Amino acid sequence: MRFQVPQFIEVEDKIIGPLTIKQFIYIAGGAGMCFILIRYLGLMLGIVAALPVAAFALALAFYKPNERQSFILFVENAFKYFVGEKLYIWKKQDKQPVAKTVEAREATSDLDGLYVPRLADSKLKDMTWSLDVTTKELTNPVTKNNKQV
Repeated sequence: MRFQVPQFIEVEDKIIGPLTIKQFIYIAGGAGMCFILIRYLGLMLGIVAALPVAAFALALAFYKPNERQSFILFVENAFKYFVGEKLYIWKKQDKQPVAKTVEAREATSDLDGLYVPRLADSKLKDMTWSLDVTTKELTNPVTKNNKQV
């Protein structure tokens, strides 16, 4: 038995003439809104108000800003970006390293075997806390110099 494998699965079917069902709904909705605006606002003011609605409906139906992404996804992502909260990672303040004395380093090495309670619920916060609090000596493999972080 041979089965046919579907081939053009990313291409939507043309249902109503040369239009897909989504394109037809966007154009029909835009035409309906334009009709309502012209009917209730009068001819001159209705046409002025209906032009942006018609342009938006045509953009929803036919415009693809990133070749594969539809305009409705583009508008949705833009809305989420402008309304949602933003996380600025690259504006972090640099901390100046503080040099410790030899006695302080030896005292902290004695505490390595002790249990330290968790301060946060996530492992990422625990890791960043441990990196900020503890210091390690790193050896540069090229110059063989010790540098304190």
